[in-house]
This record gives sequence, structure tokens and C-alpha cells, in this order.
Amino acid sequence: MTIARLLRKTAIGRRPTCLAIVVFPDEAAVFQAYRLLHYHGISPENLAIVGQGYSSPERVGLMQPMQIATRKATTLGGAGLLIGVCVSVVLALFYELSTQELTWLASMVGVGAIVGSLTGALVGVVSGLLGEGTTVSIYRHHLRQGRYLLMMEGSEKLVRWGQEVLSYYSAPSPH
Repeated sequence: MTIARLLRKTAIGRRPTCLAIVVFPDEAAVFQAYRLLHYHGISPENLAIVGQGYSSPERVGLMQPMQIATRKATTLGGAGLLIGVCVSVVLALFYELSTQELTWLASMVGVGAIVGSLTGALVGVVSGLLGEGTTVSIYRHHLRQGRYLLMMEGSEKLVRWGQEVLSYYSAPSPH
């Protein structure tokens, strides 16, 4: 295996992918846009139609807002736990290095861990619900209203090309 191939397979050489989501009012419009993008050279591998009769939101990775908040709370809670333990150990050793009281040190570490994990979890829930969760809930609302989503994923150049093609051929949106 060459170095270039190895770098392509690792995170260092991987190109970041971009995502664009376009909302359409009905099945005919989304299918027409899908065919138009395919006609202009965008592969069906990079496109997904989400809606009634097509891919489900879960299948394409459009999670529920509470799932996003739970994941962020778990991740940031764990990070807060580690940071709280480290900070409390450093502070306890810095201030009480001479007395060597282990009970005080243990309680300080425990309190730091609890405070750090709760703070991290709270920040995770808030950022999950107000950040990505808000965007996801907007798209899920469109799906509940009977609309369709056309998702384009690929390189930035590919996604911009797709958006340009759609904007050139589309009329202003009624919503």
C-alpha cells in the first residue's frame, strides 16, 4: 500500500463532505429536481429523497432532537467529568500539599467530578436542543406537513454545483 492510498483512507487525507437539504412541496417537484440533478452529472449516490414513499428520516441519519440532545449531554458530561476531576485534583494538591489529608482530597475530587459532569451534561442538552436539534425539528416539521426533502451530500464543489443547478431552474418558494 502506498503512502498516498494510506492517507486517503485515514482522517488526514479524507476530504470533508458537505450537505445541502432542499424542501419541495410535493413528490413531482422533488422527483423532477432529482432527475435534473442527475441529468447535470450529479450521481444518485450523492442524492437522497426523504418523504412519504421514499427514504425515512432515520435511514438517512436525520435523528430526533432528543437523540441529539442525549448524545451531546453524554459526550459533554463525560468530558466535564474528566475536566472536573483533573481540576479538583490539581487544586487539592496545590492547596493542601502539606497536610496530606486523603479524606479531604477524595471529597474534593468527588465534588469536582459531580459538578463537572452535571455542567457538561447541561451544556450538552442546551446546545443539542438549541443547535442541531432546532434544525432537525424544522426539517421533520416539513416532512410531517407532507413535503419532501432532497438531500445532496458530497464535496463542497459538488454540493455548490447542485445548488446552482436547482436555483437556476427553480421558481421562488411559496413558503
